[in-house]
Amino acid sequence: MPSLNAAQKQQVATWVNEGLSLSDVQKRLSSEFGISMTYMDVRFLVDDLDLTLADKTPPEPPAAPAADAPEQGNTAPTPAPADPAAPAAGSVKVTVDPIQRPGVLVGGSVSFSDGQTAQWMMDESGRLGFVPPFPGYKPAPADVQQFQTALDAELRKLGF
Repeated sequence: MPSLNAAQKQQVATWVNEGLSLSDVQKRLSSEFGISMTYMDVRFLVDDLDLTLADKTPPEPPAAPAADAPEQGNTAPTPAPADPAAPAAGSVKVTVDPIQRPGVLVGGSVSFSDGQTAQWMMDESGRLGFVPPFPGYKPAPADVQQFQTALDAELRKLGF
């Protein structure tokens, strides 16, 4: 893992405090400092700096009107229909295989919001690999973000 100077470590802390994800920090390290690090190296760096990643929880729904409030007809606007192309929140599921293949530190499968299932794996160098369900498949950008968040949670459960 490359060594960062104090100013670079401070910049990483600023990025994490701004709510950037591990992959965003990884991209910024490369683009702004020319430092190439694996996803796992960035994760270890954040842990070594004792930083806490922002929790990407959805905002709370608005409070329901009080039960004793007088009803004044249906003046509330009707919500727009959901975009069928938009993935449902929390629809990406990540699983970890109980038995790993040779050369794979950890791996498993991921189910995306469009119903496609792919395989993922991380080698001993911390490089993340992805085996799509068919050539040319690319999950929706929102699914990729959910995958990264869910994968991070699963890896933390395993002590990575």
